[in-house]
Amino acid sequence: MAWSKQLSKQPQLWFILGTAGIFLLAIVLRFWGLSRFNMLVFDEVYFATFANNYLTQRPFFDGHPPLGKYLIAIGIWLGNLTPWGANAVKNSLTGSLLSPFSYRWLNALVGSFIPLIVMGIAYQLTRRRSYALVAGLLSALDGLFLVESRYALVNVYLISFGLLGQWFFLRSLDRRGVKRWWWLILAGIAFGAAAAVKWNGLWFLFGAYLLWFTAWIMRLVAKFWGATADLTVTPSGKQFISPLRKLTQLNPIAAITSLAVVPVLTYSLSWIPHLQLNPSPNFWDVQKRILSYHEQVGNGPKVHPYCSDWHSWFFMQRPIVYLYETAQTTSDIVPAKPPLPQAAVKVVYDIHAMGNPALWWLSTAGILLVMWMLGTRFYNWVQQADTMDATSNPPSDQAIATPPLTRSTPGSITGSMDLWIGVYIVVNYWANVIPWMRVSRCTFLYHYMGASVFSLLAIAWLIDRWLHSRQYWFRVAGATAIFLIILAFIFWLPLYLGLPLSPSDWQLRRWLPTW
Repeated sequence: MAWSKQLSKQPQLWFILGTAGIFLLAIVLRFWGLSRFNMLVFDEVYFATFANNYLTQRPFFDGHPPLGKYLIAIGIWLGNLTPWGANAVKNSLTGSLLSPFSYRWLNALVGSFIPLIVMGIAYQLTRRRSYALVAGLLSALDGLFLVESRYALVNVYLISFGLLGQWFFLRSLDRRGVKRWWWLILAGIAFGAAAAVKWNGLWFLFGAYLLWFTAWIMRLVAKFWGATADLTVTPSGKQFISPLRKLTQLNPIAAITSLAVVPVLTYSLSWIPHLQLNPSPNFWDVQKRILSYHEQVGNGPKVHPYCSDWHSWFFMQRPIVYLYETAQTTSDIVPAKPPLPQAAVKVVYDIHAMGNPALWWLSTAGILLVMWMLGTRFYNWVQQADTMDATSNPPSDQAIATPPLTRSTPGSITGSMDLWIGVYIVVNYWANVIPWMRVSRCTFLYHYMGASVFSLLAIAWLIDRWLHSRQYWFRVAGATAIFLIILAFIFWLPLYLGLPLSPSDWQLRRWLPTW
């Protein structure tokens, strides 16, 4: 099956309906029962309280940059103006009398757009509507993104800004001149905003730089080996230049200004409201204090029971319990005070910050498979280069720095676009994993959220290829993968939404002892 950058054959109406359905699913899942637990769940203790501090002008220190708390504060302010926020049940746990809806609704709304941003990246990579729909559906069926979107936490803002930066960056490659510069500036603003939520938002910017560096290395190696020009021809007869080649055509001044100066400026400006409330320590001293804070955080179960090392994230070995409450009937007030003795527990309310196990494990297999495909492709390229005639003509300046096209086979990475997609996914995946390998402090499963988007894009790409394969068993494999992901999502949905379960049903969903 030949792959090229072309418009998908699916009617546009089905694409619009599919997109609307995915967004509606995300909205319903995130807003349903948003105020069910009239309390502070997990790190809402910090983030919702800090956000309210901005509104009440209370000085404070936080170990993260301020942008995420600003957004929650805006949500609180706007939420209290709505009937759902003003008339809802309230608590004073943040220091003010607030409804849970007021400090959660904006997170739910922003989280609902993440599947659409993922779709935008998938479509921008391939121009395939079917791939975009598969990627959007899978991202809407992930449990960790759902849980993080339903509470006043900041990871959804980090991911949203980081992915927007990636989408803007991809869009810039399809533009020229001033238009390209403007898209790069938007990318820089989004990357800077991601870092202004948490410092690990920089991994998305690191991915863009690493992709740029990889494209140049591939071009130089191709030129050294005398690779021939690789122009992909669409069914209409038109030729296009691989995005890998376009990366090497970026104006260095525009790229450095947009992807270095603009992110730093965005990050710096984000501190102005915080420093007006907290003038001491100053900007530089607060950066040092944040760094010192994270360096002093230890590791291991004594520091936090849900610490997990980076290599455990691939298989979701240690999810996080955000809430665990017990009751005797579903009409009991939660949380129970004092907690019930174990023998009296009839109903369990558990909010588990865990991914969809089927999606998570398939995504890990997917990224490994794409890496293997790329490795095979490059190995074959090197083998071909070693046997090339030393007198062959060198490539022209218009040559695309990719290995030459080979015959397409199901499940293989072939053609300029296939190579580009594989490189983009793998590079950005590891850009969001490698920095954590050197971190010694306690880390959590949600630190893998950025990387998990790219492993999701990998399995979605493979599934889309399988669904369009001429071979029956590949189509069966694609359909089976989607079915298993949907089934797993439904099975673990009570743990994402905190639905009441009997102790036996709750235990049935703990497949690993570390869960």
